[in-house]
Amino acid sequence: MAGVDALRAAMIEAAEKQLATSTDNDIATRAVCEAVGVTQPVLYRLFGDKRGLLDAVADHGYERYAALKAAQEQTTDPVADLRAGWDGHMAFARENPALYQLMFTPRPWSRSTARDRVFELLEETLVRCAAIGALRVDPPVAARLILSASVGTALDHIVSPELFDDPALSHRMRQAVFAHVLTEATAREDADPLREAALRLRAQLDLAGADALEPVETALLRRWLDRITQPGEGSVR
Repeated sequence: MAGVDALRAAMIEAAEKQLATSTDNDIATRAVCEAVGVTQPVLYRLFGDKRGLLDAVADHGYERYAALKAAQEQTTDPVADLRAGWDGHMAFARENPALYQLMFTPRPWSRSTARDRVFELLEETLVRCAAIGALRVDPPVAARLILSASVGTALDHIVSPELFDDPALSHRMRQAVFAHVLTEATAREDADPLREAALRLRAQLDLAGADALEPVETALLRRWLDRITQPGEGSVR
């Protein structure tokens, strides 16, 4: 089993190296096999086909991404951590352009979970933001907005650097999106105190639980909080 795992890892590494030097963001399975010293049937047995190998490369890219996130020091200020996380995301894209495109460019046939797991990492930080009252929308909504903005900005820079070469663009986009999802220190005219309190309590419940409540009571409380935090029909929040 260890030998199979080592061979699988070697083929993923060979494919990633080839992808990094490719001019068309593609790989040749024959070249990958030759680099590792195996025949193509071995690749098919381990990955199914080239699509399966590319999915494995994308998922391995997530593991590298997650390791970088884990190495990032978590402070007592989740908003500061969120800003640092955006910058770290952009740095990963700059340093691994081909791998980043494989991870984040939609591929209808892909079964990779890389993008979904990056979303989950982001949502974890946003729950911490909500727990201190720093979030004005539900964490999953904020995560979708932030990930869409960061991925779009990064891909634009990779694919069309001549159009998106402004070094300040990333932070301008970050400022624009964060202004929508984060609360401000001063009260806003459109603030909804009940909804924001419910968001905060929901996040605290996710982080710490509620030992004083029975499971059925906790589930009911979550249902109530979810109903309070969901924007009403036609709302622009």
